[in-house]
Amino acid sequence: MKSDAIRNGAGCAPQRSLLHALGMTDEEIQKPLIGIVSSYNEIVPGHMNIDKIVNAVKMGVAMAGGNPVVFPAIAVCDGIAMGHQGMKYSLVTRDLIADSTEAMAMAHAFDALVMVPNCDKNVPGLLMAAARLNIPTIFVSGGPMLAGHVDGHKTSLSSMFEAVGSYHSGKISAEKLLEFENKACPSCGSCSGMYTANSMNCLTEVLGMALRGNGTIPAVYSERIQLAKRAGMKVMELLEKDIRPRDIMTEDAFRNALTMDMALGCSTNSMLHLPAIAHECGIDLNLDIANDISSHTPNLCHLAPAGATYIEDLNEAGGIYAVMNEINKLGLLKTDLITVTGKTIAENIAGVVNKNSEVIRTAENPYSKTGGIAVLKGNLAPDSCVVKRSAVAPEMLKHSGPAKVYDSEEEAMEAINGGKIVDGDVVVIRYEGPKGGPGMREMLNPTSAIMGRGLGSTVALITDGRFSGATRGAAIGHVSPEAAVGGPIALVRDGDIIEIDINANTINVQLSDEELAARKAEWTPREPKITTGYLARYASLVTSGNRGAVLEVKK
Repeated sequence: MKSDAIRNGAGCAPQRSLLHALGMTDEEIQKPLIGIVSSYNEIVPGHMNIDKIVNAVKMGVAMAGGNPVVFPAIAVCDGIAMGHQGMKYSLVTRDLIADSTEAMAMAHAFDALVMVPNCDKNVPGLLMAAARLNIPTIFVSGGPMLAGHVDGHKTSLSSMFEAVGSYHSGKISAEKLLEFENKACPSCGSCSGMYTANSMNCLTEVLGMALRGNGTIPAVYSERIQLAKRAGMKVMELLEKDIRPRDIMTEDAFRNALTMDMALGCSTNSMLHLPAIAHECGIDLNLDIANDISSHTPNLCHLAPAGATYIEDLNEAGGIYAVMNEINKLGLLKTDLITVTGKTIAENIAGVVNKNSEVIRTAENPYSKTGGIAVLKGNLAPDSCVVKRSAVAPEMLKHSGPAKVYDSEEEAMEAINGGKIVDGDVVVIRYEGPKGGPGMREMLNPTSAIMGRGLGSTVALITDGRFSGATRGAAIGHVSPEAAVGGPIALVRDGDIIEIDINANTINVQLSDEELAARKAEWTPREPKITTGYLARYASLVTSGNRGAVLEVKK
């Protein structure tokens, strides 16, 4: 046991004295020490219930013979951080979460861990930590929010942001906007569509790091408390059998995750997080394989913002295992992989029934024959960019139009709200990448404003920043190389014609190689926007979006 280093023998008497200072008895000290990483706080709606989840986990660990000890992880609410300088601090917390969890686990010699995250960066950050530490670990999230209701229709946070755009364009009244404000987010939990938090919690089931229902059981259901107790008990079994994260998160497991990402129509942010988690496992998850996987993986779910169904509906339809069963009919999953259940994927999904073939389309009747995410390349994005194809209007899958170029999100918002964006335009927002932001802000405000003004079927948006999972429309992010390092997106000028063909996986600006080279010769790097504190350190170490925006020490 790792905890032997702090509890056994005369040399550990000082450590034991400090454990006694915590109120631990001799009997507790001799039990396996199980760390419970709690993302609880009082500012993130997806985390306000995690104290209850943590208490249930503690009970499960104790029932199975362990000594549960809680320590914290930070969390940022992307919705609250959206649209201002706070969003620069969202993605960057992923590494703070991984680093601080590593530090706490190593310093205190925990034998195993139960991770209790929920929102956007906590799930990947803690998966990164789990891979790095490689001690027996299981995940149980805080669970998704219930959908809201306005005018008899289910709503979510994306509905709220788009309502703001509709209000600014005169399509709804102030009274209707207030109704959305009061009804869009009716409970605690991660926001109710297939946004980034829910995408990653669902993919945690696929990777094999969480029990069935982790991604879909609503936060307010008592079943979520039961799940947490089972996770607490199960981690003791993982410890006994010495099943570790890198035994579970293999290269085949990541291919399964990419496959299910396509089937579910997850957030484009999964294309940042999966490579970063794989990197901690010592696996190079090259996104070049994403289009190959997408080409033969049908998209079976159109959850909000792509459609009118929500995570609660997916849960009632059978959850992630039901979707996996549908995809497995086509032989697209590797099913002999071990999971935290102690069983293989094949054993886990055996007999799970699809209870609603509209929420989860059958493999024979998909929404589309190809996956929900596409990776594009071309002279505008030589290293790649990403789009949530399942949330794009059919008429925008192929689009050509003049660029309107903005060097920050704020400049773009001023133009959109000022009516300067018209049918056919391609809005370019640059210098918002991992280095240029710094921090790679999400662009939900601009995309929602475009949708709210009724331009979603005529206007595209591309950026070296990224998008919220709540984004819909022809929103193309993670353009790499980014503008801050002189990528071609830095060379685009107003009026340049940009050609997008999502089905062909291409994105190009109508400029010759000679013209691009001439512009590159004239280009000079921008002064860093931030030169002090964590963001400055982050900008000095971060890689591009196509590599998962991982931190890399310069050699």
